[in-house]
Amino acid sequence: MRSEVEWPSIPAMVRDGAQRYDDALAIVCSGRRVSYTELLNCVTESAQALIAGGIESGDRVAVWAPNSFEWIVSALSVTMVGAVLVPVNTRFKGAEAAFILARSGAKVLFTVSGFLDTDYPLLLADAGVDLPELTQVVLISGETAARVPIPVVPLNEFVRSGSVVNESVIDERVAAITPDAPCDIVFTSGTTGSPKGVVMTHGQTLRAYLDWCDWADLRTGDRYLIVNPFFHIFGYKAGCLASLMRGATIYPVAVFDPSEVMALIERERITALPGAPTLYQSILDAADRPNYDLSSLRLAVTGAADIPVELIRRIREELPFPRILTGYGLTEAGTITGSRLDGDAEHIAKTVGVPWVGFEVRIVDQTGADAACGEPGEILVRGETVVRSYFDDPAATSAAIDVNGFLHTGDLGVFDPDGSLRIVGRIKDMFIVGGFNSYPAEIENLLLRHTAIAQVAVIGIPDARLGEVGMAFVVLHADAALGEAELITWARAEMANFKAPRRVAFLDELPINATGKVEKLALRDVAASLLAEEL
Repeated sequence: MRSEVEWPSIPAMVRDGAQRYDDALAIVCSGRRVSYTELLNCVTESAQALIAGGIESGDRVAVWAPNSFEWIVSALSVTMVGAVLVPVNTRFKGAEAAFILARSGAKVLFTVSGFLDTDYPLLLADAGVDLPELTQVVLISGETAARVPIPVVPLNEFVRSGSVVNESVIDERVAAITPDAPCDIVFTSGTTGSPKGVVMTHGQTLRAYLDWCDWADLRTGDRYLIVNPFFHIFGYKAGCLASLMRGATIYPVAVFDPSEVMALIERERITALPGAPTLYQSILDAADRPNYDLSSLRLAVTGAADIPVELIRRIREELPFPRILTGYGLTEAGTITGSRLDGDAEHIAKTVGVPWVGFEVRIVDQTGADAACGEPGEILVRGETVVRSYFDDPAATSAAIDVNGFLHTGDLGVFDPDGSLRIVGRIKDMFIVGGFNSYPAEIENLLLRHTAIAQVAVIGIPDARLGEVGMAFVVLHADAALGEAELITWARAEMANFKAPRRVAFLDELPINATGKVEKLALRDVAASLLAEEL
């Protein structure tokens, strides 16, 4: 049964949390332990400063910073004044961040200097991009060497500026926010072109992530360690907002280090640790893991098209999680499917579970007709939390959302006879070998059966005879030995000939983005270089 959404908006939820949970810990970060009541006070002060700076309902305000207490306060204060949050990827360079700021028309930017030796305001200044809408940069930590015409204000000075705004003005702003008001614009990764701004409303967000809380069984008093970056919905919405809905404690982690994370788990008795498969693999493979008490861990949530079954088995056997879940989600909709609670390792690793209540999920062929069970096709989804439009982009909106309200995801999937969904790749990643469609995720899952392979990614490369063939990029387990010819021979015995890679490159690690996904564009560049050397 789905829990009822009790709040009209995110700030209403935050205020309600302060009343419900009062002195309970909301956030523990960098030695600071903040209660729910204290969090509300900090958010309110930041909201007053935004109003003092002229931010109106509907204005866009960006946050370009790593996971931290200050990120959460900044983001929540944006929603509290009826403005629209624009998270920016911390891996972006200046020009990439400037594109998001210009595209969204952000008026204020919260950012940092010093994270991983990076001066973010200086990156922005060096990009040389005109940002006429941006009126203020708030430096939430560090010192910047940037000399820019836009005022750069330290956080404490910014907060003090809000003292002229009466709290009654905040009350009025919060009361005016309806469930249909936009709360954030999260820009897609741009792997198929320029990033598109996904506009979500307060009501959609609260509905989607209350459902996530129910599925994950997130509880009051849980201690949730969030490694997933806040600029991504897995970190912000399925992390911060979900925790605040349920009265859990948030432990932000800016940079993942297995030993430091395990020490934090032991010290704070962490119960929830969602993340990409690589997070769990890193903990399992850490040489010092036996030195730490991880027995408090209760909830693991992950998701990917190519999770090795052996990884799920190892998590179950070697880590204490009684609850291990996988799902399929989109920036444009939140989580759409989730694994069954009684699912075995094969179900958890090889499928993304079954569609949730509130969603219609279809698999369609190239003609738009429903594909037969077991046949791959594009995943279409419709539901109340599915994006209604991309920001200021009617062409992208009409291209992605059809006249019947179905979002065309660009992902390729297959329904199993039991109703479970398997992801087999992206439409753009599919390649055709001598007339046969080949799906990278399917091939990757088959290759992961080889005991020497820890990670693998497959792309299509040009071939004079067949048009395209598969190339596999492989990361081996420590101390494992495997050659290209040996793996190709093994693959031909394990899968249809057209699926078996014709080329193999061995890497120390795969290029991974901040959300744990393999950057296949980077692999295409590697493949192109290798092929060019052979000419």
